[in-house]
Amino acid sequence: MREITLDSKTILVTGAAGFIGSNLVKRICEEEKHITVIGIDNMNEYYDVSLKEFRLNELKQYATFSFIRGDISDKKLIQEIFEKYTPSIVVNLAAQAGVRYSITNPDAYISSNVLGFFNILEACRHSYDNGRKGVEHLVYASSSSVYGTNKNVPYSTEDKVDNPVSLYAATKKSNELMAHAYSKLYNIPSTGLRFFTVYGPAGRPDMAYYGFTNKLKNNEIIKIFNYGNCKRDFTYIDDIVEGVVRVIKKAPDKKMGEDGLPIPPYNVYNIGNSNPENLLDFVRILSEELIRAKVLPQDYDFESHKELVPMQPGDVPITYADTSMLEKDFGYKPATSLREGLRRFAEWYSEYYK
Repeated sequence: MREITLDSKTILVTGAAGFIGSNLVKRICEEEKHITVIGIDNMNEYYDVSLKEFRLNELKQYATFSFIRGDISDKKLIQEIFEKYTPSIVVNLAAQAGVRYSITNPDAYISSNVLGFFNILEACRHSYDNGRKGVEHLVYASSSSVYGTNKNVPYSTEDKVDNPVSLYAATKKSNELMAHAYSKLYNIPSTGLRFFTVYGPAGRPDMAYYGFTNKLKNNEIIKIFNYGNCKRDFTYIDDIVEGVVRVIKKAPDKKMGEDGLPIPPYNVYNIGNSNPENLLDFVRILSEELIRAKVLPQDYDFESHKELVPMQPGDVPITYADTSMLEKDFGYKPATSLREGLRRFAEWYSEYYK
């Protein structure tokens, strides 16, 4: 693998107002003083835009960061950004997220996750035109959802993942396939990251921990799917960002094969906590931390606010990351405990919704 220094480089982060994107930008701008970070986001209304504005507002303090409001499915805009800023590193985190939403709103997923990613790949390809140095590393978000109802646990990147159970999962798998083809054809060093259930402060309100908190606070009943027999590999946002930063700095090697074409400089890794938590335990810890942060009253009757219901379409009973390849290549493994992560979320929530 090839070491990449970030000093004096230009990095393009798509989805920069998103949960992972904004935290990544913050971390890079804090650490690297001689860097240019370009962020793009379409600020769509899939969830409360004020949360995206809150995240962007926090990034305004960094003189090295510039924001462009736009959509990666806009090919002309992407071409213009690449021509103007010539990024050395591209981190594609822009995507239409959410498994359940993909069942009712499929168009958004094709536009952002397939067409948008294609535009990024094409721009990376043309970054080498006329002998230019071009993109040194393309890092992009895949998802644990590509594993579908995989029977092997923990999920390994060696497993066959050809049976998605949602369109969202299918688009993420297609990203990996498209990146592989472009790596093979045009020698673009690319690394896909399969994120496992990311959570933390200022996260996505459509995720269970956030939605449950809103409902419990409003004295509503929360629905726990598969009668609570679900396990999720909850991974704290700072651990995800640490993983992404380490990956950015080490690109797959470029080598030529016997066929005279590049051996694809291509890798895929899991980033997860490798510690699946039962949903009922997760909700219990969440409620305890919400009481501690004074989001819920001390005498809150949690039992009367939960309802056990069947599995939803597109859902899977367990997610569990095998991170051995990440550990081997980057010496890193996420380690934030669920209680510690939910405590930080509860404290942020208490402050944000004062």
